[in-house]
Amino acid sequence: MVYQSVKSLLSIGPFLLLLQNKIQIMTFENTLEFAKQLDSQDQLHKYQDEFIFPQVNGKKVIYFTGNSLGLQPKRTKNYVDEVMNDWANLAVEGHFYSNKPWWDYHERFANPLSKIVGALPSEVTVMNTLTVNLHLLMVSFYRPTKTRYKIICEEKAFPSDQYMFQSQVHFHGYKPEDAIVEIKRREGEHNIRLEDVLAKIDEVGDELALVLIGGVNYYTGQVFDMKTITAAGHKVGAYVGWDLAHAAGNIKLELHDWNVDFAAWCSYKYMNSGPGNASGCFIHEKHHNNSELPRFAGWWGHNKERRFKMEPTFDPVHGADGWQISNLPVLSLAPYLASVEMFDEIGMDALIQKRDAITSYLEFILHEIDKEVDSTFEIITPSNPSERASQLSVLLHGEGRSLFDYLMKNGVITDWREPNVIRLAPVPLYTSFEDMFEFGQILKAGILDKVNL
Repeated sequence: MVYQSVKSLLSIGPFLLLLQNKIQIMTFENTLEFAKQLDSQDQLHKYQDEFIFPQVNGKKVIYFTGNSLGLQPKRTKNYVDEVMNDWANLAVEGHFYSNKPWWDYHERFANPLSKIVGALPSEVTVMNTLTVNLHLLMVSFYRPTKTRYKIICEEKAFPSDQYMFQSQVHFHGYKPEDAIVEIKRREGEHNIRLEDVLAKIDEVGDELALVLIGGVNYYTGQVFDMKTITAAGHKVGAYVGWDLAHAAGNIKLELHDWNVDFAAWCSYKYMNSGPGNASGCFIHEKHHNNSELPRFAGWWGHNKERRFKMEPTFDPVHGADGWQISNLPVLSLAPYLASVEMFDEIGMDALIQKRDAITSYLEFILHEIDKEVDSTFEIITPSNPSERASQLSVLLHGEGRSLFDYLMKNGVITDWREPNVIRLAPVPLYTSFEDMFEFGQILKAGILDKVNL
């Protein structure tokens, strides 16, 4: 698909839209009829019925916070009930004799997850939660020396990542102000330039031990060029990992081909697995046979065929499963499995086609409303579709939290970030083009009716 920035779109008019595998030239319109036309041509529109929506004032909400917690798929309950029934009827024997035996339950994730993140099945596993997994992976891939000890991350990374970096360098006896190098935004700009990332990697050079950046910035929605950054980090002799909390299930990933050393992601955002649920991990196959690479070991990472022999010496499973530590939380994995199987039947290409179309339509709607009211929105997410995904972060100049409160009271669930940014995530699985139009009308009413805010 070919896209233009909104500025080009508004001045030129035509938009190349891929729906139902057909390219159509369209001029966006801010009308209900046009939005319904787009929905009628959307091959993913039916998946809205696969999800459970909260209701406000007796009407299902317009849900823009799938970048924080995805909606519950209706099929999830059956997967959880299956585990509960097996536990009730089989008890401990469920490990081996249930329909989906618990002892190898996680292996069902290998194929569908590998397609979502662009990996070999042996390179992915599920375990723990995101920050726990990043800490565990840093045991293997952050190995500082007297001369090579610095970590490069992005400025204002998600707080969990910041705390992780600080605690890791403290643990190894370094000071955060010396060991942590942040890539800064240029004065007056909202996003980090690729050339500045590459320049900083070259500058730190031989002192660089690890590059660890969020693949999609949580605040602005900026997508980083992971392939280019990974190659640059390797060129100076550093490991390169990625926090894919906002990337997995949202953007096209090719972790194996990009030669990424490791990555981890949560499953409860775009992959709709439930609050605080299990994390996924990627470890490139080039590291699987490296016996010199340290890791924290546990029983569930031991040779599967010999696990119950209770041997005293650790013999890791070949592949990413060898980084597992504990018996897996099957009740948590069940909703995750329901989700990845839905992703497998749809495919990432179809999701990305819808994502780009609906995000561009939302951007158009915002600009149209901005022209109709006495207000100024600044979209701080990149306008280039290759540098963004299912998120537009909107800086509300002249508006405050009262506008956010108005939206919530009127059935639009968004995400507020201080001091005055609203994050909107039109997740392609369960948002519609009609939702985008209706949101615009509610937003317009909220601005015009400030007396009620």
